[in-house]
Amino acid sequence: MQRRDFLALTAAVTVALPVRARAASLAYTPGLVDERLAAGETVFLDFKASWCTTCAAQERVINALKADNPAYDQAITFIDVDWDSYKNDPLTERLNIPRRSTLVVLKGDAELGRIVAGTGRAEIKALMDSALAAAGA
Repeated sequence: MQRRDFLALTAAVTVALPVRARAASLAYTPGLVDERLAAGETVFLDFKASWCTTCAAQERVINALKADNPAYDQAITFIDVDWDSYKNDPLTERLNIPRRSTLVVLKGDAELGRIVAGTGRAEIKALMDSALAAAGA
């Protein structure tokens, strides 16, 4: 293959296969959730710890679902709450979060759903779909 042909082929593939960078989850800081809810966003909270195997399993499912459906990242604000840093935070207490590996969806003043220690794809997909519906997507 000649250099000119290679460059033309590379350019064609680049145009034909646009790359979409997946939005990263936001790291929780005090006030962030209330700020995002006040802005009308649908918020998906992931209370997790780096050492938690259940949290890691949930994260793999969430990432796979996001890869399958980009609308999740486009319509939902994902926020990771570090359990080791924020287990006694006012948000954690207000939402009555019992433990790490808890997933919660909020919209406005309403909690739309939660999963505690569940790792099933169908269960997590249903929670993410409720968030997507609330976001109007």
